[in-house]
Amino acid sequence: MSVSVDPTSVEPSQHHSAHTREAGEGEALRPHAEDAFAAELAALAAQDDRPRPVRWRMSPWAVATYLLGGTLPDGTVITPKYVGPRRIVEVAVTTLATDRALLLLGVPGTAKTWVSEHLAAAVSGDSTLLVQGTAGTPEEAIRYGWNYAQLLANGPSRDALVPSPVMRAMAEGMTARVEELTRIPADVQDSLITILSEKTLPIPELGSEVQAVRGFNLIATANDRDRGVNDLSSALRRRFNTVVLPLPESADAEVDIVSRRVDQIGRSLDLPAVPDGVDEIRRVVTVFRELRDGITADGRTKLKSPSGTLSTAEAISVVTNGLALAAHFGDGVLRASDVAAGILGAVVRDPAADRVIWQEYLEAVVRERDGWKDFYRACREVSA
Repeated sequence: MSVSVDPTSVEPSQHHSAHTREAGEGEALRPHAEDAFAAELAALAAQDDRPRPVRWRMSPWAVATYLLGGTLPDGTVITPKYVGPRRIVEVAVTTLATDRALLLLGVPGTAKTWVSEHLAAAVSGDSTLLVQGTAGTPEEAIRYGWNYAQLLANGPSRDALVPSPVMRAMAEGMTARVEELTRIPADVQDSLITILSEKTLPIPELGSEVQAVRGFNLIATANDRDRGVNDLSSALRRRFNTVVLPLPESADAEVDIVSRRVDQIGRSLDLPAVPDGVDEIRRVVTVFRELRDGITADGRTKLKSPSGTLSTAEAISVVTNGLALAAHFGDGVLRASDVAAGILGAVVRDPAADRVIWQEYLEAVVRERDGWKDFYRACREVSA
């Protein structure tokens, strides 16, 4: 007969304040969301007087405010973490307050991982209960593993069991994350079915189980360009509420996203301020959007689209690299010559077909565009 395991007997995950860090305080290259935005999270929690689901750090309204930004009654400014339709965030947050798991779906670069991390940080105060999906992700990463030294010495026992992040989240009533769900083999994906439907994780070796306590939920992300890699079974898909994250609606919105994110990254790397390079950021975004959409911004010229995704995330990478070039090998101001090589690398993934598409775009669009002569020359130089 199955015996329930007391959730407190499952080794708790180390909450973020107690994490053992290799780097000293303040030296992390990329702090986790709950560390980087600790002041905002604390301010929201302190002023949040709305009902909170069990074991949530703040109310659903406060979680949405944390992601979308706003100004609190005491004047504290909450910076936007996600720039997009408010309703999408509200649906995602509401899903986590129910017994349905959340699947964030979208093309590469639509901030699925970013939103997942910030949701977990706001809801549970810990975004690190994470399973990274790959083609080699084993079932143990989702269920549990074993300390083989103890297993061989003493046989199956509670002390020999190594809980997965999902098991820890179940035991503590927290939010677990599974990144790139469709990259995980189908048989491993399906180990989530019992967890999400029965809210139970059986441990047959011990004749016991871990039952999820209130507050537990799971956020998964998936790239819809990977359709056909490891499609979700209908049984598993039914356990999720799917929220599709779209690409930015307008060029202005995308420029805003790129500028904000590059500014955050740049401060951690001591790079020049983003405002000095906003014109180049707009050029990068314009190039990416036109090639991605297959038409120029004015709607007059149809274009061939290259094989790459040319996502917002890639634009952020191109601009960040350009700022580093400007800082270390230039005068600190972002210029066309600093971003040209990065754009070429993002556009030309297929050396044959993509190079032809890029050359046609340069000659037919960039060359004729007013105020883009320096950009044209810089791109021609790196493309030669």
